[in-house]
Amino acid sequence: MANHKSALKRIRRNETVRLRNRYQHKTTRNAIKKLRGTEKKEDAEKMFPEVSSMIDRLAKRNVIHANKAANLKSKLSKHIAAL
Repeated sequence: MANHKSALKRIRRNETVRLRNRYQHKTTRNAIKKLRGTEKKEDAEKMFPEVSSMIDRLAKRNVIHANKAANLKSKLSKHIAAL
């Protein structure tokens, strides 16, 4: 157990951040699945900027690696182009 006040605060903060990261990561994954399941090109094109910004936000906060974010966005844009 932590002995310093700052260490106790850090433990509390880490849990808060972990839960927020987990929530945002799961929300982004669900948005990606929804985009991939879309059959209409117009709908997919409307959703893409929102999903893309969600992916960028995860990469910026180091929840996912920057290269993974780039790969996801690339695959999604290829999917939209193929519709």
